[in-house]
Amino acid sequence: MSLQNNKFTGSINVLAELPLQDLNVGNNHFTGWIPDELKNINNIETGGNSWSSGPAPPPPPGQESHKKSEENMKSGLSGMAVAGIIMGVLLLISIIIALISKRSSSTSIHYFEDDKLSQQRPISPLASQELSIDMFPDMHKGFREIRSSGSSSTISVKTSQMSASMSHKYSDHVKSFNSKEVPDHLNVELGGSVQASYYSLADLQSVTGNFATGRLLGEGSIGRVYRAKYRDGRVLAVKKIDSSHFRGDRGADFPEIVANISKLRHPNIAEVIGYCSEQGQNMLVYDYFRNGSLHEFLHLSDDFSKPLTWNTRVRIALGIARAVEYLHEVCSPSCIHKNIKSSNILLDTELIPHLSECGLEKLYEHTNHNLGTGYSPPECSKPSEYTMKSDVYCFGVVMLELLTGRKPHDSSKPRTEHALVRWAYPQLHDIDALERMVDPALRGLYPPKSISRFADIIALCVQAEPEFRPPMSEVVEALVRLVQRSNMSQREDPNASCRTDGYDF
Repeated sequence: MSLQNNKFTGSINVLAELPLQDLNVGNNHFTGWIPDELKNINNIETGGNSWSSGPAPPPPPGQESHKKSEENMKSGLSGMAVAGIIMGVLLLISIIIALISKRSSSTSIHYFEDDKLSQQRPISPLASQELSIDMFPDMHKGFREIRSSGSSSTISVKTSQMSASMSHKYSDHVKSFNSKEVPDHLNVELGGSVQASYYSLADLQSVTGNFATGRLLGEGSIGRVYRAKYRDGRVLAVKKIDSSHFRGDRGADFPEIVANISKLRHPNIAEVIGYCSEQGQNMLVYDYFRNGSLHEFLHLSDDFSKPLTWNTRVRIALGIARAVEYLHEVCSPSCIHKNIKSSNILLDTELIPHLSECGLEKLYEHTNHNLGTGYSPPECSKPSEYTMKSDVYCFGVVMLELLTGRKPHDSSKPRTEHALVRWAYPQLHDIDALERMVDPALRGLYPPKSISRFADIIALCVQAEPEFRPPMSEVVEALVRLVQRSNMSQREDPNASCRTDGYDF
């Protein structure tokens, strides 16, 4: 029986009852254990599946006697009945293959068209001038809390569903949630298994053109990211981590990393959906964001691109602040990102931000070079020295990019303006200087008081002394207050959409 190169799932226990001489189930999505009855077949191929590596579970009580009675019954079956069963199974498989082939042919027309369109970045303008405080409804559906079990690498995950009163409290008082607000009795203990799909190396090589240069999306300090295109139209992003991070006694533990990051669930975090670890290669699979990164929007857009509006910039800042707050104050033990920068902030079709590379802090423990010029806080010479307050500093630099439209370090500017923080920090409380700093792409379409309050938050985040920087929960609350004032002002004057002297926001 030949069942190879399909997408069949589940176990193959049903095949153990068939009198087979040859069996090929390679390159599918079967799971579980290979039955002992099939191991005695002369020719059997089982590679390319997600078999369980541990010992098979013992049979339940009474199964042996049941099995013997079944064998007695099977001995009474005629050869005609056995042949009928085999023909029925083969007929069912043929029907499934025909349906899959029909579906593939119907989507192949769009494959090459979509491949060309994916090179162009669609931009969705903000539908309304009013910012929403409750921008992310998924936040109320619950969250997952990561807790370590002593010194073990096993992770126990706690998930909670916010009660009606908690949800009401969150939306009415506009507070950012944190772990202290959640009663312990709402937590349900889950296992520490990986919550992501496994992708074979052969599959990822196929959909990335064997990691062709033309599929390269970007390159960072820990590896490269490639665009993976499936014939059914799906597009994913594959992060191929440099093998040097897993060498020697100090190397990172990839299974532990995958187990941890697969449990991060937040509407503003780019969640990992799969992974691969074969032949010394370790890869993470994410959803592909067609709008690219915030860095591209701010620094690489041409004259034909629509600039980000001020409301959209505030929304992006609030979304990423909530993501970092989740890592710092909800996850336990706390996660330090260590690589917050505009190129790691991905935008979906609604321009909602998603922070990428979350949970990879262990890969930076032995990295000696800075992750991005202009982002490194003054107290750190390398990422291994980063703390949560270092993340706050990096977030403040991203806010400066949103405010000014400038890169964190730009050697094309006059020497005194090369370093964005050094140039901007003394001017953040100077109203006249502040208006000259604002991104010219905004063309004056912003409320001056909103700009001033935004700058006040930046000044707190990029202070030279880390102990004076606020925790991310306070940053979130400050941004929420800014949004509240924005909405209040717009309700009082719905026709005001640009900068005026009397605009109070």
